[in-house]
Amino acid sequence: MANALQQPEVGPGNEYVSEEARRLAEQVRTERERHKQALNLQRENILSQKTSNPSRRTALEAALVQIEAEIEALR
Repeated sequence: MANALQQPEVGPGNEYVSEEARRLAEQVRTERERHKQALNLQRENILSQKTSNPSRRTALEAALVQIEAEIEALR
């Protein structure tokens, strides 16, 4: 009976969205959020590392640039 009282989901073209489509969209959104969280953890880890070795510092800077580009691409 609760299903009869719920508003139907309507897509961008005023068509009804199936339960499966909503489930898949939620799964994709969740995976993107988890990936973004993992990238942010990697970023924080790199920022917390301190080194006096110039080669190591250069490698950390390059990794940071790559991670920040991936984060920006997810936005």
